[in-house]
Amino acid sequence: MSNTRMFPLAILLLLNISVLSKASDSVYNTFLQCLQNQTNPTDRVSNSVYSQSNSSYDSVLQAYIRNARYNTSSTNKPLLIVTASHVSHVQGTVLCSKKINLQLKIRSGGHDYAGISYVSEEPFVILDMFQLQSVSVDVADQSVWVGAGATLGELYYRIWEKSRVLGFPAGVCPTVGAGGHISGGGYGNLLRKYGLAVDHVLDAQIVNVNGEILDRKSMGEDLFWAIRGGGAASFGVVLSYKLRLVPVPKTVTVFRVERILDQDPNVTDLVYQWQQVAPTTNDDLFMRMLIQPISSRVKRGQRTIRATVITEYLGNADDLVSLLAKEFPLLGLKKEDCIQTSWIDSVVWWANFDNGTNPNVLLDRNLNSANFLIRKSDYVQTPISKDGLEWLWKRMTELGKTGFVFNPYGGKMNEISASETPFPHRAGNLYKIQYSVNWDEADIELEKNYTTQIRRLFSYMTPFVSKNPRSAFLNYRDLDIGVNNFGKDSYEEGKVYGVKYFGDNFDRLVKVKTAVDPENFFRNEQSIPTSPSKA
Repeated sequence: MSNTRMFPLAILLLLNISVLSKASDSVYNTFLQCLQNQTNPTDRVSNSVYSQSNSSYDSVLQAYIRNARYNTSSTNKPLLIVTASHVSHVQGTVLCSKKINLQLKIRSGGHDYAGISYVSEEPFVILDMFQLQSVSVDVADQSVWVGAGATLGELYYRIWEKSRVLGFPAGVCPTVGAGGHISGGGYGNLLRKYGLAVDHVLDAQIVNVNGEILDRKSMGEDLFWAIRGGGAASFGVVLSYKLRLVPVPKTVTVFRVERILDQDPNVTDLVYQWQQVAPTTNDDLFMRMLIQPISSRVKRGQRTIRATVITEYLGNADDLVSLLAKEFPLLGLKKEDCIQTSWIDSVVWWANFDNGTNPNVLLDRNLNSANFLIRKSDYVQTPISKDGLEWLWKRMTELGKTGFVFNPYGGKMNEISASETPFPHRAGNLYKIQYSVNWDEADIELEKNYTTQIRRLFSYMTPFVSKNPRSAFLNYRDLDIGVNNFGKDSYEEGKVYGVKYFGDNFDRLVKVKTAVDPENFFRNEQSIPTSPSKA
């Protein structure tokens, strides 16, 4: 037996951590000296750089990990974390990471489902943007500058502070970071009225591979196009976006209505009718549908399907009830199902707080809050038949826990060209599917089980979703659809996932990438590759 095998596993682990920590400290000293040379001598940048031996390293790393699958002892950790508090820190981090050959990961809110903003197989540094969180609202101009590290909750709250009749069309989760959300497309419950977050970007500031700060004019329209839905982390580090605000009425209406299959035989008909109505109804109406397998309350030990409709309507309850009585009669909506409220209070309600909760909860970043989770995405372009739905209910109850979130398109999404931004999924799509499964504890067998479940359900959906390519949504990162090793086949590997995320816009993104970052410094497992003809 070798000496190595005689060591207890715990001692080997401690030795390994010790070696990594010393390597981190060595890199820290080199990196810090470089960063000090790149920034103002009076700026104590050492307070913003954390090596693995720093007592605060673990808390800083874990604060913005939003998927607990990537917060285990076996997860690869960054050699350094830089918590940028000034734009010069961002510039210096880009230049110094490049100089000492460290991969750079850029984290704004940590909500990317695959953890690629804070995990890597290569030696890497995290540039954490959470302190660059300024939100500057200009009511007269109906615009706002938002820092990449601000959360959507902070954005909404600051808008509400200045105006009761302005809002912004972005996500419903208030702890999502603005930088990643907007750069990947960004949608929410104003989607059908106003389109995506990227459809309202007026300007931006970005640090390029040379450490320069560029705005829309100096970066040029090609790069400005690319960072509005193409994933800005492929091209540079977004510092902030200037956004056009949108009008919202003083009164909006929300409701949540659920139906359970083994208690209501009309559930399949309800879901089928939702497919006809939700993408075509009044643009002021957004009706999300959740489809979840649950334990039956009627038949002990069996599972059934629950369908839940969650709605945002830019108007009053009477008008909404009247509209859905005509268009969606199977829902049977009553006025007492509805809550009339303000736009900001609807934001709070959608974030799963009780109606009437003070909007200042939107300022809570809810740090160190992470479920174990897996997500995938699809697009549906033809309604799934009732037979098809019933077949899916059987498959879902057999699998166990994985559910769907259906998000309707139509409205404004039909009016914007697929090439207007890198986000191509516009007209022709009835709704987007999010596959969703969560669990509460670190357990390898549980993770294997849920990974198998969601992959099987994804496979079962093949006949019902978009084809050639089978499209996917960038902000629902899914490494199952392809990864890039950045070898000699980098372009071909990138095209596998690239056309699913970006359709015909992929090659234009490659052209922009090749022009602004020809050495591919800004890269991750699913970033835009450079052109194969680059030489």
